[in-house]
Amino acid sequence: MEHPSVARVVVVGGGFAGLAAARALAGAPVEVVIVDQHNFHTFQPLLYQVATAGLEPADVAYPVRTIFGRAPNVSFRHGRVTGIDMSSRKLTLSDGARLAYDQLVVASGATAGYFAVPGASQNALPLYTLLDARKLRNRVLGILEAADARPEDFDGGAPSFVVVGGGPTGVETSGALVELLDVAVRRDRLRIDRERTRVMLLDASDRLLPAFRETAGRYAQQTLASRGVEVRLSAAVSEVTSEGVRIAGGEWIPAAVVVWAGGVTVDGTLAASLGAASGAGGRLLVGLDLALAEHPEVFVVGDAALVPNGRDEPRPCAQLAPVAIQSGRHAARQILHHLAGEPTEPFAYHDKGIMATIGRRAAVAQLWRGLVLRGTLGWLAWLGLHLVELVGFRNRLVVMVNWAWRYFDWPSGPRLIVADVEAELDGDT
Repeated sequence: MEHPSVARVVVVGGGFAGLAAARALAGAPVEVVIVDQHNFHTFQPLLYQVATAGLEPADVAYPVRTIFGRAPNVSFRHGRVTGIDMSSRKLTLSDGARLAYDQLVVASGATAGYFAVPGASQNALPLYTLLDARKLRNRVLGILEAADARPEDFDGGAPSFVVVGGGPTGVETSGALVELLDVAVRRDRLRIDRERTRVMLLDASDRLLPAFRETAGRYAQQTLASRGVEVRLSAAVSEVTSEGVRIAGGEWIPAAVVVWAGGVTVDGTLAASLGAASGAGGRLLVGLDLALAEHPEVFVVGDAALVPNGRDEPRPCAQLAPVAIQSGRHAARQILHHLAGEPTEPFAYHDKGIMATIGRRAAVAQLWRGLVLRGTLGWLAWLGLHLVELVGFRNRLVVMVNWAWRYFDWPSGPRLIVADVEAELDGDT
């Protein structure tokens, strides 16, 4: 729907940042158009559960049109933005269409960063999108079925899994992989040698969860080790092949599946094509109000931006969902200020804490002012927050029932190899 008498705000990206910006503008005297190559929002913190067969893809995705069904000034355009001409204030879509804007919010996110490690992009599986999670689940379950059918191809039925990256995604994925192996043997009676089947977590730093307090990292390492994950720190990956990884120093580690959770980059995304100045990881440099210096009508938020952490904090904000949400809301408020002829305000991040789960009844929650909850209490806090933040009542209900059922019974859940051949060939487009 077009509203020629009001300003048009185009939001590129339906992730946390883009959704937050559009929600903050819902009901405002502007026309809002969300543009995304997917017609759904993905709840990224739970992608690892889709990848390890704990949840279905539909449990962590929700249609963007449904989210804004009651916001008459917000519309959705399904398409991939291929270019932005900031001089004429127009976007070009992959189908050749052009879309004009008065104000622009670039929330195009990031992508897996392989940091020039030979073979990583070709042989490791990232975990950043819903398609990534589906591909990883298919690969893991396919390897388990192959090891059952042809144990001689997997060291006598003992495949190895390597997770690269000791941040929340790596910790959560490695813990969930161990749980998947246990239930696959106990419930599905897969004939694999569980005692020799390895899950290894590698990280180049000397501790896990570097964004958390050191005690949280130690707890995560000890808990993972007690559950059968081999944690290797100060182990930088120097090469990835179809048969495993090599770490600095030359040690070779065989692996049937390599999961890449080693970080993200903005290079190669839409934001990188703007020609604006960038910093670490390709993140665009923005002003204190989150706008580009030479184009105050263009705001860059979320993972795509080097989001400042206030006037007096030199370090930028981390690429976290809370940062994306708060930066998206802030950009929306500044757009309204800008349209009203009012001065914009600097962004200030309000740190409400960070969380990571390690498995059943084990998580760390670092709350405001550094309070750390761990174990069952941290796990319950993690469950509660993710249920509250998950988009859609249906998704909240399904996930809650699924978690409760798994906790008490560990049923045969969605351990399905559902390969979408066309999607696998086309990639995440």
